[in-house]
Amino acid sequence: MSPGRPVLPGADKVRRTLTDEASVPPSSAPTREASTAPNGTDVAACGATSATSGLVPLVIHRRDPKPDDVEIDIEFCGLCHSDVHATRGEWGERPWPLVPGHEIVGRVSRVGVDVLGFAVGDRVGVGCMVDSCRECENCLDGVEQYCERGMVGTYGAADPRNGGELTQGGYSQRIVVTEKFVLRIPEALDPAAAAPLLCAGITTYSPLRYFGVEPGERVGVVGLGGLGHMAVRLAKAMGAEVTVFTRSDAKSGAARELGADAVIVTSDPEQLAAARRTLDLVIDTVAAPHDVNDYLRTLRLDGALFQLSLPSGQMAPVDPGLLIRRRLTYAGSLIGGIAETQEMLDFCAEHGVVSDIELVAADGLNEAYDRMVAGDVKYRFVLDTATLAAGTGSAQAGEGQA
Repeated sequence: MSPGRPVLPGADKVRRTLTDEASVPPSSAPTREASTAPNGTDVAACGATSATSGLVPLVIHRRDPKPDDVEIDIEFCGLCHSDVHATRGEWGERPWPLVPGHEIVGRVSRVGVDVLGFAVGDRVGVGCMVDSCRECENCLDGVEQYCERGMVGTYGAADPRNGGELTQGGYSQRIVVTEKFVLRIPEALDPAAAAPLLCAGITTYSPLRYFGVEPGERVGVVGLGGLGHMAVRLAKAMGAEVTVFTRSDAKSGAARELGADAVIVTSDPEQLAAARRTLDLVIDTVAAPHDVNDYLRTLRLDGALFQLSLPSGQMAPVDPGLLIRRRLTYAGSLIGGIAETQEMLDFCAEHGVVSDIELVAADGLNEAYDRMVAGDVKYRFVLDTATLAAGTGSAQAGEGQA
């Protein structure tokens, strides 16, 4: 592995509909979000009205497209574990109601007069952000996710270009987003299975590309959940030899089905010891507190460990001696910029990489959340937004343009 790797510029799907035990009764009366906007459309959605409400039917207001806006009729939206944290108040109190969802795939239904890159009917996507300051050094360098003034999240964020209104996410029938933050979804990709690429996909792709993974290099993946299974597939598509670290031998078969060349059961000290100084890069996707020193020891000279999840509690301190003795890097990474996310989508289309998903209806969202917390999903849930109208009672659309 050569030092000084370049930083690239911006650079069989499982489905099951969860309808056996309805978590959001179809007959529930939808709650209407208060709106003073004179123009736009009311659409059906699912979201939280408090930290304890669970996901309930809502009607939210979407603005008419401005000159640089793209209006999207949403087809699918992935469910991310961060949606659970946000809607259950685990990241602190916030304004309510809150409609989550930042893995959005749909078709363009209208465009503003200044939009040049998209046309009605195009299949497009929206990821974890819908805007940024566009002026700071990071935004100008194509890494908007690190905007010095703070990127505008797809939900739960104040949107300064639209009067500070609270952004609402993809568990809804429609969304309006500025053209600069809309992505093109290649038609070669299954749209439902592509939705998680907009979060789990880019979150794992970005550090792999930043590190410059090349064919024949050795990549370790810690954890085999939504992020981990994408890391395995992407690293294999880049030509790497992949080792999966898992606490239980029960996941060995699944890891190999995804393409892993080796599996290390971390509860076995002998397997961990045998893996020392064998890898060039480790992608750590585990959100629970754990000892990263175990994985730093698996790295060779000039290796790197990228932390992608936010553990919920204190972790064991990193041993600086491990870093010093082999010139190792311990780093973090956050999604990717718009250009790099588009690059990832095109890469996935070229190599046939998508997420393994279970398709969920609106009335199964709360059950899906409980299963996510229990780790009972292989590997991502995706909401079919065509079920929102049935799952939100008699929600009516608004008048449109005034």
